[in-house]
Amino acid sequence: MKKALVGDIEDFLDFLGSVRGYSEQTIITYGIALKQMGIYSEYYIEDGVYILDIMPMRLQIKDNHKKTITKKLSAIRSFVKYMAEHRERSIRLLGDSSIRAPQTLPKPIEQSYIDEILADATLLERLLIGMLYGLGLRVSELATLKLSQIKISWIEIIGKGDKSRQLPLMPYLQHLISEYIGVHTPKIYLFEHRGAPLNSAQLRYRTKKLFAKKGIHATPHQLRHSFATHLLNNGARISDVSKLLGHSSMATT
Repeated sequence: MKKALVGDIEDFLDFLGSVRGYSEQTIITYGIALKQMGIYSEYYIEDGVYILDIMPMRLQIKDNHKKTITKKLSAIRSFVKYMAEHRERSIRLLGDSSIRAPQTLPKPIEQSYIDEILADATLLERLLIGMLYGLGLRVSELATLKLSQIKISWIEIIGKGDKSRQLPLMPYLQHLISEYIGVHTPKIYLFEHRGAPLNSAQLRYRTKKLFAKKGIHATPHQLRHSFATHLLNNGARISDVSKLLGHSSMATT
């Protein structure tokens, strides 16, 4: 459990019994929920604001009964309210909203398969896969990507609703972009043909065809999903991954 939360949780549970008069069983139920919160959630300070991100906990308890999840979320909200009213510490709670998940999610592509594809790919194909998987871009974002949006160590992406986000460019991608521009000499767009951008359908077709050579069914969206999944599996915070993907809500991520 996060050390920064242990004492606060104990004080809160004591408050429920001594001041609010909650039953012993109710306090135990609250304690179980808050212990899970302390173990699986992310608690940190950002720009002077306390942040409690319970989305990792939500993933851990996603198979619990709906009523059980509701009770645990209620316990956490009560704890956050207690901290604001009795400890004068305002906490921004993330991940407590309802989540509607699709019945099926895109299956992430194994890293070894991606490495195998890149080993035999052309320069254009390596950059295509590198941008989709290395940055988690939507194919529509890549199709309209202009050279003016690419800087030395970062790139500006215009996403849905014309929302802009900046992504860091790894040295591998920096070198790949530089090499590609030197060979293909695009004028306005990164991927273009006779001055016009290759559209989403064309980039999607090239991606699927490239993987099909190895007997693998893959789409640009699967590469984007793989980008997010591999980051999360390697310890990245879901709030950070959400920002990289350009999602307006972590529930989407």
